[in-house]
Amino acid sequence: MKHGTLKQVLLITDGCSNAGGDPIMVAALAKEQGITVNVIGVMENDVIDEKGMAEIEGIALSGGGVSQVVYAQQLSQTVQMVTRKAMTQTLQGVVNNQLKQILGESASMEELSPEKRGEVMEVVDELGESIDMEVLILVDCSASMKHKLPTVKESLLDLSLSLNARMGENMFSLFVFPGRREDVEKLLDWTPKLESLTSVFSKLSTGGITPTGPALQTALTHFKKKRSLRDLLGRDDDEQYFEETL
Repeated sequence: MKHGTLKQVLLITDGCSNAGGDPIMVAALAKEQGITVNVIGVMENDVIDEKGMAEIEGIALSGGGVSQVVYAQQLSQTVQMVTRKAMTQTLQGVVNNQLKQILGESASMEELSPEKRGEVMEVVDELGESIDMEVLILVDCSASMKHKLPTVKESLLDLSLSLNARMGENMFSLFVFPGRREDVEKLLDWTPKLESLTSVFSKLSTGGITPTGPALQTALTHFKKKRSLRDLLGRDDDEQYFEETL
């Protein structure tokens, strides 16, 4: 099996989009391009309304990812869990496709004997520790998120520590929406570490709109720019960061 790079968008929000295009449609486009979209809905003492819940679940479903709604104090553990779960889910899908190629279209992991299924899951677990990952993080900075941003920052630092304990290479990028001057603002370009979040988050301002669709569209464009840079370089020593999705 060719070892590619798993590409994920991690969207952290607490409400409905109210500016720009339909984020569910953009998430579907991301899935077509081999990018998984995961969504974490953040509550404080309030709840996320039905419309917000439907959007969170719809984005993740269209994007082939995982969705979860949690209270802010549980965010750190949830960010790690969602990222890992989406990684395993994607790898299981790849393995199922490989099985279909070997055993025929009707084959799936569920049809294997318990012993064989266990062996396959061992391969999935090993891949989860060794495969390269690119995680583009989108953080909702609408007005209602103001008091939750310190928790978001700590959660992303914990995510960085957790993923960097793997053998595979990790690259992170961070965008917020709305930005200070535009709907979406890049805070961190691709980097293997998220330590600089400490200084970046203290400068964030919060706004009233929630342009989730444009934020997701910007994320897709950023992945494309990364692939274009790989093509421009055309060097073997850069391929670990610029491989195609599995």
